[in-house]
Amino acid sequence: MGLFSRLFGKRSELASNEQLPVVQIPDSDERMNWAIEKARATMHHFQDCLSAPTPAQQYFSVKVLIDDGNNREHLWLTTPSFDDEGNLYGEVGNKPVYVSSVNINQRIGIDPRFITDWMIIENGRLIGGYTIRAIREGLPDHELVDFDRQVGLYIDEGVDYFVHDFSTPEGAILCLEDAYDEHDIEKAVSCKNFHEEAKLLLKKMNDRFNSPEIVEATAEVLRLSFIKNLEDNGFPVFHNLLRAFPERTKITDNLYLITECCIFPDGGKSRQQLYTFRDEDGWKVLNVVG
Repeated sequence: MGLFSRLFGKRSELASNEQLPVVQIPDSDERMNWAIEKARATMHHFQDCLSAPTPAQQYFSVKVLIDDGNNREHLWLTTPSFDDEGNLYGEVGNKPVYVSSVNINQRIGIDPRFITDWMIIENGRLIGGYTIRAIREGLPDHELVDFDRQVGLYIDEGVDYFVHDFSTPEGAILCLEDAYDEHDIEKAVSCKNFHEEAKLLLKKMNDRFNSPEIVEATAEVLRLSFIKNLEDNGFPVFHNLLRAFPERTKITDNLYLITECCIFPDGGKSRQQLYTFRDEDGWKVLNVVG
């Protein structure tokens, strides 16, 4: 029986004296922090699926942070539901190790601010489960086979469900790709920040003459070149691709390097890296490859 079926699907078969493995991750772990942020940013997809599940979606669970005043612990809640105010309810799915305020099988309610992950099992495939993926990615290669065997689920690159808007770097990239699919040059231009792209490009060129005038002139060249490239060579196609964002590297508070994985209908994959910058209108795409 796989680790997750032991944890959630068939708890009655779990011996009372059997201790399940506990993985401790420091709060400073960047991979885990990114996993939690990604889970929160894509929670809307979990809620949509929960409200209208397909026959293939066999299992739903949400991980939450429990703080009893002395200790903190992340626990999975099974049979989740939400009220009209967005509060989460569910049964504690694994036996607490550090906190004493809740017990296994206890149904609790919790503010959505304390959600740290979500997962759906769809025909044996893991959807979401970002903290699980983060743990897996941190393992050496020789431990991956055993981890996958214990989990008992198919774990691929996954598909990320960021909202297509400018509230996140990933959402800004998706907006740009939407503009490509719509063959809308004006919309594509609105997804970019050529001024910051020019500054970053000049910096990479070690250009000491990056005065405001040079930056503005370079930005205009980049804008015109971007438009001409689309007019001459056509628009990239993204509408039939699945997309995941496995890495987000922080350069500054307003500048992130995003890794995007595109999965083609034939199973082929490609990766690209894109800089994104947050201006007064939200995140925009710079397209200067790292």
